Amino acid sequence: MNVIQADVGVAGIHAFTTLRAKGTSDAPFQSLNFGDHVGDDPQKVKFNRDILRDSLPGNVPPRWLQQIHGVDVVAAHSLAEGEVPVADAIWTDRPGMAIAVMTADCLPIVLAGIHSDWVAIVHAGWRGLAAGVIEATLAAVPGSFEGAQAWFGPAIGPCCFEVGAEVRATFLERFGATVTECFSSADSSGKYLADLAGMAALRLHELGIDKVSHSGRCTACEAQNFFSHRRDGITGRMATVAMILPQ
Repeated sequence: MNVIQADVGVAGIHAFTTLRAKGTSDAPFQSLNFGDHVGDDPQKVKFNRDILRDSLPGNVPPRWLQQIHGVDVVAAHSLAEGEVPVADAIWTDRPGMAIAVMTADCLPIVLAGIHSDWVAIVHAGWRGLAAGVIEATLAAVPGSFEGAQAWFGPAIGPCCFEVGAEVRATFLERFGATVTECFSSADSSGKYLADLAGMAALRLHELGIDKVSHSGRCTACEAQNFFSHRRDGITGRMATVAMILPQ
């Protein structure tokens, strides 16, 4: 299975984002689609998720979410087996437990405690960022998040993420003038190109987290490697997965 390894910068944390190749799904979901809500053949999604499970240490199945661009955060170890809660961030402090979010343009953020005592993944689209999903996640993890480190997986880049003036206004109202630098005028009248990762980095900085690494990959630009809802409409989903490695 082809993946982009996460550079979280914390020993004992295993994390990555999948690429779209080497799965079983047919067009327009070809081929390693993990989304069970996009219209793909459920059996093929299961096969793809089995491929992912078998690639993980201990062959553990990831804990999945039903994502709605909100701010709810769940502890993976509090879920019953097979439970799929409505949430947009998930964390655990249990070694050997895998957690996951799905994306196809939104920004996956892996957060890790400096002592590898917890790990979290955030599904951060613009609505979730504006509503405070990063803040909610850091409020949920155990103890202090001082010294935590972050990795941003592939997401739609400022080269491709055109938004309306109302999106810019939402961020300015919520976070102030600091986010102005994350918007530049687009060719379309009244539209802006938005830097999703830049906004997330600003929020983390204001929360005291400056150790952030970035894949630097745009999902909309790389059709061969990534699903992109903005580019294709009906499409599959990548997975970003993280776990604390067992001792």
